[in-house]
Formats: sequence, structure tokens, C-alpha cells
Amino acid sequence: MTVEATLHRANGALTTLSNGRHAWLSDVDKALGSGDLAPDPHDLLDSSLAACTALTLELYIRRRQLPVTDLKVRVEHTESRDEQGRVRYQLVRTVGIEGDVSEAERAKLLEIANKCPIHRIFEGEIDVQTALAEPGSVA
Repeated sequence: MTVEATLHRANGALTTLSNGRHAWLSDVDKALGSGDLAPDPHDLLDSSLAACTALTLELYIRRRQLPVTDLKVRVEHTESRDEQGRVRYQLVRTVGIEGDVSEAERAKLLEIANKCPIHRIFEGEIDVQTALAEPGSVA
């Protein structure tokens, strides 16, 4: 899958993101010279874990027909740097489950949360490669 970002400079730093099927926005806050009109990239990164967790759990809940009445996933992050200047980005995820669910089922749901695809990506190794496109080659 490919995601494209198109910067709208007339609107500060407002950026449209698209995967070809859906479009969404990102921005930076006013202190950085934009209108704070959409989530910033950190919010988008954190939201990928929250959404993936909720959706993974929902699929499991449906399959097992568990009596869950409400599900909420909260993700908070902290960011720091080590002695070499590398970023340490820590995500803290809290899963709230409402309904007549036993302690054993709750434990299993937590286990399933840790198996969501985005969680696995974050715990793996991520390699980012960047290339510069030729002028006019990106439409």
C-alpha cells in the first residue's frame, strides 16, 4: 500500500494524506506556524496503535461472542533522547473493557491486544529508506 502526503502551503502546514481509497488530514499546532486544523503526525502514529488494537479486539470479541458492551483503547506517548541523541518513543496503551467478562477472558483479551499487527510492527525492526524524486515525476 502507498500513502501520499500533499502539503497545502497556503494553509500553513495542512497536509492531505491519501491511500487511494480514503483521504485524511494532518497538521502541526499554531506554535509551529499552522492552523492546528488536524491531528499532528505523532497523533496519527499513536492512533494507528489505538485503532488496530480496538479493531483486533472487536474481531476476537465477535468470533468468541463475548458479552463486551463497550471497549476503549487509550494510547499516550512520551519521548526522550539517549546519550547518543537517538529518540526513545514510549507508547503506553490502556484497554478498557466493559461487560460481563470473566477475569480469564479479560486476560485473553489483553493477550490478543498484544498481537495486533501494529503492535507487532512497533516491537519489530523498522527501516526507513528515503529517496529524492526527480522534479516533475511525482504528480
